[in-house]
Amino acid sequence: MSKKNKIIKTLVEKILDKQKIPYEGITFATQADGDTQELVTDKSMRDGIKIYKTLVLTGNKTGPLVGMVALDKHISYKKLAKLSGNKKIGMVPLKDLVKTSGFEHGANSPVGIRSLHNYPIFFDTEAEQSKKIIVSAGKVGYSVIIDPHDLAKSVNAKFGDFGVEEPEA
Repeated sequence: MSKKNKIIKTLVEKILDKQKIPYEGITFATQADGDTQELVTDKSMRDGIKIYKTLVLTGNKTGPLVGMVALDKHISYKKLAKLSGNKKIGMVPLKDLVKTSGFEHGANSPVGIRSLHNYPIFFDTEAEQSKKIIVSAGKVGYSVIIDPHDLAKSVNAKFGDFGVEEPEA
């Protein structure tokens, strides 16, 4: 393979390769939304596999933590606070996201964040009941399809019930 055609792997993919965790890389179209890049999708699934968002939060006792929830769900702050040993949690402000997680909005990955920081990571129980999920590969528009149990073991995550349905518009 020539250098021109060589596939460049993200940090996340390199870490998963090193840990011998199987995954499949996929790409999504993106578009600018203000000062961030967003996935261009109106679906919460791709090929029958749910897409998960990696949300960086901060707790009053733990400091930064990560919540993984399906794209079509929201986090119950109250439930995740209790699960994580905090009284209160909230989202890290967008202006502080890169310095907190090491990744820009849309590129946060539990694998990448675990490699840079030792933040507690939590997956909603819906992921625990899935055979495969889609998570960011650490670069906007790049994701991996992976077994959630392998992923949770890789990043020392805990499963818990904190995902809630999006309210009707």
